[in-house]
Amino acid sequence: MDLLTPLETLCRIIIRARENEAQVPAQDPDEDPDNVDDFDDEGGEGALSTLEDELNTGVEEELRATLDDLADDQLAETLALAWVGRGTYDVSEWDDACAEANDVDPESAIDELMDMPLLASHLEAGLAAFDYSCDGVGQLD
Repeated sequence: MDLLTPLETLCRIIIRARENEAQVPAQDPDEDPDNVDDFDDEGGEGALSTLEDELNTGVEEELRATLDDLADDQLAETLALAWVGRGTYDVSEWDDACAEANDVDPESAIDELMDMPLLASHLEAGLAAFDYSCDGVGQLD
């Protein structure tokens, strides 16, 4: 299978998806903490709270913009790759996955990809199913 979407673009989507998935939502200060270990002896926030920050909406916006910039057939291909990666379709069902993905309107396809848990892993697995990899893509020799 030849990719319609440049591998570099798919790898950039994977990187941004991984960054987006890695964000930890900030804890609501009005909520009781689930884990008292997050607070020091004086009741203040402890070391673990420094890992939490407001969500970086820029990463999500960049990921959405990258998906939005894809041509409709590239967006459908990206969705189909994610479906293959998560096991919704097998490699042998690629044509069926592409046909269904092409039937999804672009905005819904973007929403589905943005809402897909483990999107980065699914895309990597989908690429690997067709012997593609992001190893070395975008790196200087």
